Amino acid sequence: MRSERASPATAGLGRVVVVGGGLVGLATAWRLLQSRRCEEVTLLEKDAKVASQQSTHNSGVLHSGLYYKPGSEKAALSVRGLRQMVEFCREHGVRHEICGKIVVATDPAEVSRLDALWERGTHNGLVGLRRLDSPEAIREIEPHAAGIAAIQVPQEGIVDYRGVADALEREIGRLGGRVVVKARVTRIERIGGVWRLASSAGDVSADLVITSGGLHADRIVGLSGMKPAARIVPFRGEYVRLRPAAEHLVRHLIYPVPDPSFPFLGVHFTRMIDGGIEAGPNAVLAFAREGYSPLSINPRDLAESLTSPGLWRFVARHASMSAYELYRSLSRGEFCRSLQKLVPEVLPHDLAPGGAGVRAQAMWPDGRLVDDFHFVRGDGILHVVNAPSPAATASLAIGERIVAQIDGNAG
Repeated sequence: MRSERASPATAGLGRVVVVGGGLVGLATAWRLLQSRRCEEVTLLEKDAKVASQQSTHNSGVLHSGLYYKPGSEKAALSVRGLRQMVEFCREHGVRHEICGKIVVATDPAEVSRLDALWERGTHNGLVGLRRLDSPEAIREIEPHAAGIAAIQVPQEGIVDYRGVADALEREIGRLGGRVVVKARVTRIERIGGVWRLASSAGDVSADLVITSGGLHADRIVGLSGMKPAARIVPFRGEYVRLRPAAEHLVRHLIYPVPDPSFPFLGVHFTRMIDGGIEAGPNAVLAFAREGYSPLSINPRDLAESLTSPGLWRFVARHASMSAYELYRSLSRGEFCRSLQKLVPEVLPHDLAPGGAGVRAQAMWPDGRLVDDFHFVRGDGILHVVNAPSPAATASLAIGERIVAQIDGNAG
């Protein structure tokens, strides 16, 4: 967990306010209450319902930690977080299924990258990985998938993240915490050693503040008087659904080998916990931080993105792929051709409109994406600035690590 400033260990945490009611914020509040170190815990959420943004606008996958750089927080916390999330779902009756996935190489150039993924997964502690070294071995798992080699990842699965969020909210209440919705925070200031927060639901004081603002994380850092080094740039990921007649083409989860020249995974097939098959997402600039539709435009959000030097340097570094992602967003035929690399029998008429998510991606001024979970700390305050995928899977472990770092016990 990257931390720009350390805080000393404390005997008691006093009054704690968590800003942001996504999965990471909810998990952090729950872990704080479990620690029994707080006089009180209050969570402030700007929306009318917790987990209304990234936490429930995603593919619903439980990520295993296969892709992430060994030694990174993403790797460690996704592996630990997956185990914790499955245990939490079992205990609280949240729908989930460990169905497994395959990562498929479709041409010889991808096989060496598949080998590198195998090494990463093994280093990250994944057990039971299986090499599928022929098209026939792949078809035993996914009869309609194409490829020349693959890795089967048995730990991965799907989950109802809305159910997880609702269960966490109930747990917070059971343990004596308070969740306040429709509470958009408008001011965070330090007065006499105490934090004062103004929100649309009223003012609150705290000895410790933890923020997990997701799509608005950098702005919340600014509200507290700190200047964020990385800025949030929103990328919309669009999905399609397979029509019922084509759902038999996919049994579990089918992913491509990631392209190392572009920092997103690529389109893939996912079984949904509510039934059906979803495919996607692509990655295009969103014109609003909560812009789930191409027609959603927020002038402030768009202006901030377009005036960010990091965005233009990112586009220059990935010009051809950025142009292709935009083209694929506009062309259903091209979207289908991307999917046909994994499942050739999918046809354009098999695709129905699906949902969309917006990824809150923190970006450095030089155009590099913040590649790991990123935190900024000050006196009595900790900001979660970057928590993209696999943050939903890892949320319980992230909350646990935050509490440990506040105590000064984490490495």
